[in-house]
Amino acid sequence: MSMRLRKQYLVTGGAGFIGSHLCERLIADGYDVLCVDNFYTSSKDNITKLIGSVHFELIRHDITFPLYVEVDGIYNLACPASPVHYQRDPVQTTKTSVHGSINMLGLAKRLRVPIFQASTSEVYGSPLVHPQTESYNGNVNPIGPRACYDEGKRCAETLFFDYHRQFGLQIKVARIFNTYGPRMHPNDGRVVSNLIVQALAGNPLTIYGDGTQTRSFCYVDDMVEAFVRLMDAEPGVTGPVNLGNPVEVTMLELAKLVLRLTGSRSKVVHMPLPPDDPPQRKPDITLAKRVLRDWTPKVSLEDGLAETVRFFRNRS
Repeated sequence: MSMRLRKQYLVTGGAGFIGSHLCERLIADGYDVLCVDNFYTSSKDNITKLIGSVHFELIRHDITFPLYVEVDGIYNLACPASPVHYQRDPVQTTKTSVHGSINMLGLAKRLRVPIFQASTSEVYGSPLVHPQTESYNGNVNPIGPRACYDEGKRCAETLFFDYHRQFGLQIKVARIFNTYGPRMHPNDGRVVSNLIVQALAGNPLTIYGDGTQTRSFCYVDDMVEAFVRLMDAEPGVTGPVNLGNPVEVTMLELAKLVLRLTGSRSKVVHMPLPPDDPPQRKPDITLAKRVLRDWTPKVSLEDGLAETVRFFRNRS
């Protein structure tokens, strides 16, 4: 049993976009945080204001190698999450999802603590069901350029549920849909950061395909709130649970909103659609509302984008 006065959570990928917001939230809630990151896609800038806090500790480590620490719970967020980054080294991406999950599950098993897995809507692939419910098994190309991430995360879910069934491990699996907000990487290739960076620079806004494909965007604060509620949910709530905002927008609608919020006069240009890019992505969050104390996203797309634009404007 822990002798600490405050519970300590391990957050892998804790210096990343969502991870850094989670670290801040946990400390604000009265916990200590052990942040583990190899800084492959993340930045110390994201956690600058936490460094020096007695409630925050940072370890540079790659979770594809075992880690021996003592904590009271684990949030496993470590993995490149944008196509630009996870396709740069696809073998390492798969290893992070698979070997990394094995290492973190082994740590949780040894410590007998709950473990949260940041899975993804990408497990649904190019969905044939709309909106996507947790019971849908997906439509994934196992040999395509996105498979290192899609299938890596699917295998990670398999491992989590096998550890749960075989060893009684307390698991929490979240399927995260598109998330945005301050601290997004400016060059991660995601549509929100791409459009904002292009608009602020006065460059043409790149839309892939005809722009009628849809996504649903959840502001990072709403996502972190869901993480915390899922971890705190009763042990029988294992997931997978869809987490995201069910409000759909087309890429052209998103581009027009970014242009209005930035005041940019940039033009929209169309580029070929990447392979296996899903035409629609929208979460069914019925389960999340039921098991996470009526959780639902609160921040509107316009308000969230305004905060994100402010972040990118201030860093330039």
